[in-house]
Parts: sequence; C-alpha cells; structure tokens
Amino acid sequence: MAFTRKHTINPQQWVFLAAALAIVINYAPSCNAQSAWPQWRGPTRDGKVTEGTKWPDSINEQTLKQQWRIELGPSYSGPIVSDSLVFTTETVNKSHEVVRALDRKTGETKWEKKWEGAMSVPFFARANGDWIRSTPAFDGKHLYVGGIRDVLVCLNAETGEEVWRVDFVQQHGSKLPSFGCVCSPMITDKYVFMQAGGGLCKLDKTNGKLIWRTLADGGGMNGSAFSSPTIAKIAGREQLLVQTRAELVGVDAENGGKLWSVTIPTFRGMNILTPTVYKGGVFTSAYGGSTKMIGIKPNANSFETSETWNNRVTGYMSSPVIVNGHAYLHLRNQRFTCIDLETGETKWTSKPFGKYWSLVANGERILALDERGDLLLINATPEKFDLLESRKVSNASSWAHLASSGDQIFVRELKALTCFGWKKSDTAVAKK
Repeated sequence: MAFTRKHTINPQQWVFLAAALAIVINYAPSCNAQSAWPQWRGPTRDGKVTEGTKWPDSINEQTLKQQWRIELGPSYSGPIVSDSLVFTTETVNKSHEVVRALDRKTGETKWEKKWEGAMSVPFFARANGDWIRSTPAFDGKHLYVGGIRDVLVCLNAETGEEVWRVDFVQQHGSKLPSFGCVCSPMITDKYVFMQAGGGLCKLDKTNGKLIWRTLADGGGMNGSAFSSPTIAKIAGREQLLVQTRAELVGVDAENGGKLWSVTIPTFRGMNILTPTVYKGGVFTSAYGGSTKMIGIKPNANSFETSETWNNRVTGYMSSPVIVNGHAYLHLRNQRFTCIDLETGETKWTSKPFGKYWSLVANGERILALDERGDLLLINATPEKFDLLESRKVSNASSWAHLASSGDQIFVRELKALTCFGWKKSDTAVAKK
C-alpha cells in the first residue's frame, strides 16, 4: 500500500504497529492445513468445520460408509488429522502410553512411539478409566501429546522421533493430578499453552522451555484443571481464555498476567467446558452451577466484567457449538438444548440421551457422537429439536471427541478407531 502525505506514519506509530504485528504472528493459532483437524475441537478450537464437504441430510450406510477400522488400547484422546495421517493415542497393558500415526486412506500404522505412563484415578472416578485423556495438537511438523502423568511430549510428526519432553511434576514440583492430565495443549506460532503443572504454562514449542507459569492451583485433588484454553480477541485485546476449577479468566499471552476473572460456582470444581466466545462475551456452563454469558469491556487500563444473563440449566463435560447466534449444548441431565445467546432464553430442550456428546458443526448441520456409540445428525434451528437421522457406529463407549476432515469422519471409541467417508456424489464443497 502506498501512503500519501495525508497517511504519513510517525516513528512512534511505526513502533506501535510493529509491536501489534509481533503479537499477531506469535500468538495466532498455528494450523497449516485448514481442511484437517489439528487440535482439540478442530481448526478454530470451537467445533466448527471450516472447509471440506457439505454434509448431506443422511448418515445411513450408503451415504456415510466405513472405510477402515483398527483396534487399539483404551483412550479418551480425540483423533488428530493431517492431510495424509491420523494420529491417535492409547494406553497399553496399564503401564505404557503409545502414539500412533496411521495412513489416512488405509489405517495402516506408519509409526508408533511408546513410553511409560500410567496411573490410577480415585475410586469414585474409576468408571472413567485409567487411560490417557488429553487430545494432542499438530502444527504441521510436530505433534504435542499430553500424557496422563502430567507430561507433555513433542514428537516429529513424520517419524515419531521424540524432540523434547516436559515432566511437569518432576520439573516444577507440582502434584500428580488425581484425575490425570486432562487439558489439551494449544499451540500458536511459537508457543504451547497448557493447564498442567498445577497452573497455566507457556512453553517454547521448539524446546519445551518454560516461559511462565500462572494461575497456580497446587494440582492434586482440588487443583488440576479439566478445561482446555483457547485464544481470542475480546474487548480489543488478544487474550487467552482459561477456565480453572474455580474461575473463568482472561490472561495476557505475553506475560501471563491476569486481565480479568470471574468466579464460576460449581460442584467440586467441575468446570470442564472449553470457554466459548460470542461477540464481546464468553459463554460457559458448569456442573452443579448454571449456564451464563460473561460480558467483558475495557475500563481504563483494565477490564470490566458483567453477567449478561444467567440460565439455570447445567452443563457438564460437553462443550457447545454456536450456530447463528444460538448455543447448542448437551446438559448434565443428558438432554440437548438450544439457548439464544443474546437473551439467554432456552428455545427448546430434547429428551434424554447419553452422558456425553462431542459436537461438530458444519453450517447448519451438527454431528453429535453420543458416548454410547450413537452418531446423530441434527439440523441446527431454534424452532425445535430437529433430529434428521441417528445411527449406531460403535457398540463400545465413545468418549473421545469426534473429528471431521474433508470427506471423512473419525470415531475413536474406547478400544478402536474407525474412519467413515461421505459418498462423494452426495456432497458439495462447503462454504467457510
């Protein structure tokens, strides 16, 4: 762009612009292949499909065909998808964690990496299993994997070779999380952010070096956050959005400073959902608490928060998807609901289903994977619960998050990974 005299920028303005550009480069989410599924909840970390095929109105066996299936050890990690590979984790013999890279077309194992990593969760959570939970993240060259014993391992995505490892318990003196490492890492151009080591950590993604650690909670039974962070520009400022066991917090990505915080009442710190951004606010819902929209506004050199609305319905583990100004949320009582994000009004609530849904939205279509192995295709409308079709895709529990990439859907049930492909004649290119 050429500047005339009317657009002359003085030296101080150039300094400001350079600093702003550095922030954008350093903290922009790192996803090279937008058609792939590179991290927790997809390319934009919100359950949205950004490119690929437009889903048809059916998920029957003629429309959505099984392409391959591979049996694995147990895992709750969602599959990660690149242009050619699918990455998945498993716990083997209750003693080791394994990461596999599979050929996206055939399911053939291209490489695997194994390390010691296992623990027992408290007896009242035993039904949730003693296996790996965190969903990895992929930046085009490396895979970042959170192990159950609060470790983060960086692997060469092409070969599986270990590049670096951080044992948070050993290196930072934190307690071993009673429920294991749950948070899924978030990567930007230069850094990795993760709730681990009894707090929120920022690491240099080239070597795993700790840059800062904030929101310290001590770890153990009462600490060790369950939620995964995200990043967004709110109130004119790029910031990390973090849900701890007790608070919803905005964090300065540069220095780890707390920009604002709101206490989120809940039962035993069961704040699990990923914070979801809508316009100038953040949507969240807590187990034993309520569902609410938190507004954030600049106030001098700080930020002002307010509760825009509060709805008494209670979420649990399932993070929502937003379609046309409405949040579609699976509740603690196993029902599915639609909430108007402007007013907080409940538009409708369905009958009960399973205990957990992972949700992926493509335009006005939502795919929901029930933990009982049922896949549901839903038309997103505030008028009614519009279930287009449901189909049993697994006879085993399916707690891992659904992944969608191009014309394929990946279902990680407890002890297997299945790839399904849309019938190409029934699909068209979806708009962003």
